[in-house]
Amino acid sequence: MAIHPTAVIDPTARIDETAEIGPFCVIGSAVEIGRQTRLMANVFVEGPIRIGEQNTFYPYSSVGVAPQDLKYKGEQSETRIGNRNRIREFVTIHRGTEGGGMLTEIGDDNLVMAYTHIAHDVRLGSHTVLSNGVTFGGHVVVEDWAVIGAWSGVHQFCRIGKHAMIGGYSVITQDVMPYSIVSAERVAKVFGANKTGLERRGFSPTSIQALHKAFRLLVKSGLNTTQAVDQINQEIEHTPEIDDLLAFIALSERGIVK
Repeated sequence: MAIHPTAVIDPTARIDETAEIGPFCVIGSAVEIGRQTRLMANVFVEGPIRIGEQNTFYPYSSVGVAPQDLKYKGEQSETRIGNRNRIREFVTIHRGTEGGGMLTEIGDDNLVMAYTHIAHDVRLGSHTVLSNGVTFGGHVVVEDWAVIGAWSGVHQFCRIGKHAMIGGYSVITQDVMPYSIVSAERVAKVFGANKTGLERRGFSPTSIQALHKAFRLLVKSGLNTTQAVDQINQEIEHTPEIDDLLAFIALSERGIVK
């Protein structure tokens, strides 16, 4: 096992023999680190936490530590991180709380850029990109393939839909619809479907065109959300993407960015 002699590791930590622990890393109790995961240097990890395979943690990231929630009273909540994630410099990831299901969870194949903060009880999907300085409040849900621009802040309990793209320096206080492209400095606005991102991921022209029509009804027609949903149901063929969009809207509790 490649463990640098300056690393400090609790004897109860379970570290796969193929993992690599670099200089000055600190690993606490109840930590589990999977195959070929690499902690480069000066990484702090606190349990309970399960980290999967082939992840890379860059210097000065802090993972699994207690949340910044005044209601947190030391309960044995946890953090789970999947496989092949890249956690860049100075990222902070906080474990869950009793009020949020006791779990902060990160999926697979995510790029979490420098200075990002993933707060307590966040559920981050897979294949997402969180650009430099992205900040989540607690209880945020981010679905697969979402891209969030640099220095954006997401209010607690908001949801970011799959394949959505949020421009840099945005302040998000309501749910962001799947497949949409959104930018907001103070008031978030939808600009339409995330056409370029969807094309890159192999979505068909028919699906993208259906989403364009749906977003026009939702944000440019002057209809309220209920009326726009009725029009979508009447006028647009129900592709899987349209079904996803309508289901997302139906489940929204904070309202959607329009």
